[in-house]
Amino acid sequence: MSALDNNPANKNFLSPLNFKFTLRRAPHINFFLQNVSLPQVTINPTPAYSNILIDIPLPGEFVTFSPLTITFKVDEDLQNYLEIFNWIKSLGDYGRDGDYAKLQNASPGSDLGLYSDISLMVLSSAKRPNYEITFMDAFPTSISAITFNTTDPTVSFIEARAEFRYTIFEIHNVT
Repeated sequence: MSALDNNPANKNFLSPLNFKFTLRRAPHINFFLQNVSLPQVTINPTPAYSNILIDIPLPGEFVTFSPLTITFKVDEDLQNYLEIFNWIKSLGDYGRDGDYAKLQNASPGSDLGLYSDISLMVLSSAKRPNYEITFMDAFPTSISAITFNTTDPTVSFIEARAEFRYTIFEIHNVT
């Protein structure tokens, strides 16, 4: 491709509506998911040496992945909220009930352990799978408060926000 011929082969924009989210450890969230933010990835430059006036930056050694953040509508039975709440509670062994040990001893692949992989499928403009983003060994670090409010003149259904940490995420083309 020459500098004069730089037209892209695909001229479609990425739609914020074209995605499917799967968290096997908390399946009730998948249907009620409102949004998910692909995390920021950064690398901090390292000064190699400096002359009298400036430091010369070089690519750093460590890549930093921001947390994965999701927002979902809470169902009236609190199933999706409780999936994350109970997971966090078990990770912290709230009440010292041995919940953490149960998570540690869960059989691999059961999705009842400490971690769960999260999948974000990015769809094309034709609603076909285009890219799969997999967050490896994810676990929740927070879930937002739920506010009940009788003074709201309209019904705004309750949303919750959850944040996850993970080892790494990978992006694969599935077409």
